[in-house]
Amino acid sequence: MARASVSSVPQSVPRTTPDTRTDALGPIPHPEGVSNEEFRAALARLASGVVLVTAHEPPLSATGPRGEDAGMTATAFMSVSLDPPLVLVSVRNGSRMDDLLLEQPLWAASLLSESQRHVAGRFAMKGRISDRLLFEDIPYRRGEVSGALLIGGSLAVLECRTEQRIEAGDHTLVIGRVLTAELPSAEGGPLMYFKGRYRQLGS
Repeated sequence: MARASVSSVPQSVPRTTPDTRTDALGPIPHPEGVSNEEFRAALARLASGVVLVTAHEPPLSATGPRGEDAGMTATAFMSVSLDPPLVLVSVRNGSRMDDLLLEQPLWAASLLSESQRHVAGRFAMKGRISDRLLFEDIPYRRGEVSGALLIGGSLAVLECRTEQRIEAGDHTLVIGRVLTAELPSAEGGPLMYFKGRYRQLGS
């Protein structure tokens, strides 16, 4: 009987299964169908402390107008590292504070107490008046290291220097090294933010 000839040239076989070695290196897409409303509603269930971030915009020249102080209410604020001491705050891209911290590496964070709800609400308003007017009736002192305003009656105040900026979607994560930390007030509990409202522990 004649033997069937076997070609020594391998035949091309179409690939029907994904090559996991290369596919695994590709980006993982964000799940589709998550609306802004669903995202906000879910994250509103995460209770957060409330912080007033402040920075001082220095004058453009020695003979020009004096520098301005700016403040921003933040609930996306957290400890990052103990050694070195680092904290992180999330700042909306294009906001005044984002523009200021891009130029000014020194800033401060006042961890607000439950009695300072009016401070948080004031600096969270959209289309608000000049920050200079907002600070007028609030007790504060100027930080010796940062030059930023430290709010009186806060549970703690930190002076920081920006170490790193990370763009993340429509916000920038500003990581700062803590240069000073003080506890000006031991009274009361923290101001919290939960389900779209300022609250205190137990409420």
